[in-house]
Amino acid sequence: MSDKSMERFESYLRVDKALSENTILSYCRDVRQFSEWLERDRTAQLNNATKEDISSYLQYLQGMGKSPSTVSRSAASLKRYYTFLMEKGKSRQNPAAGIALEKHGRKLPSILTNHEVDLFLSQPDQTDPKGIRDKAMLELLYASGIRVSELISLNLEDVNLSVGFLVCRSGEKERVIPLYKVAVRSIQEYLQSVRPILTADNGETALFVNVNGGRMSRQGFWKIVKSYQTKAGIQKDITPHTLRHSFAAHLLENGADIRDIQEMLGHADLSTTQIYTKVIRSHLKEIYDKTHPRA
Repeated sequence: MSDKSMERFESYLRVDKALSENTILSYCRDVRQFSEWLERDRTAQLNNATKEDISSYLQYLQGMGKSPSTVSRSAASLKRYYTFLMEKGKSRQNPAAGIALEKHGRKLPSILTNHEVDLFLSQPDQTDPKGIRDKAMLELLYASGIRVSELISLNLEDVNLSVGFLVCRSGEKERVIPLYKVAVRSIQEYLQSVRPILTADNGETALFVNVNGGRMSRQGFWKIVKSYQTKAGIQKDITPHTLRHSFAAHLLENGADIRDIQEMLGHADLSTTQIYTKVIRSHLKEIYDKTHPRA
């Protein structure tokens, strides 16, 4: 596969489809790996691959012990690539279309209870500048349900605290998400008393910064989340995405319309959001089994 072809594919994903950077990286990696396999094991070229080639490759991944989700994602990446070729007039058909994969159950996302959310969000020390910053980040994440990549990409101009909302951008798409009052107050305190100290006069535009005054990194925020999980003594494995899942499930549980939740999460397909209805059913069944006197 030529570098030019990959550059065009990346541009298509970024500009035409406005996908997130993580999704673009995954699609391109999967396509490159298939191309390398084709050239190595079948002496074939990516743009001339057949349906049989793709089926054999997916079986190869399964034989290598790859998880069902990894195999499914690879199939989706290849479908997206050949759709790109068709849209650009480089191919008349999509050889990845109609390929059936072995069905597998999708694991339900883990969510926190309301008590666990309160416990977790109460951990940052509000007498310490770092704790004030951490509280603002965690409250914003649970208030909005945005991804960690979106959180650390926020700039000062993306929040309007006077009316209580933020603008989240992904490629050319943007969505407006309301913030509850506690989150607004936490961010205000951080902006007034902490961020000016951390950034000094370096001209940084990032909303959330590290102790050196630069933009907070994904790895840095991940460590923050894990440290407060340990401090709270919560046994569940909490990641930044756990707060996103909890945000969606708690809204749905309390009567929010699923299409509104879809819009706030930035899901292109409603079926992705509907997983939270299964989470709620599972959660209610667990409560029923534990509390009903005859269960």
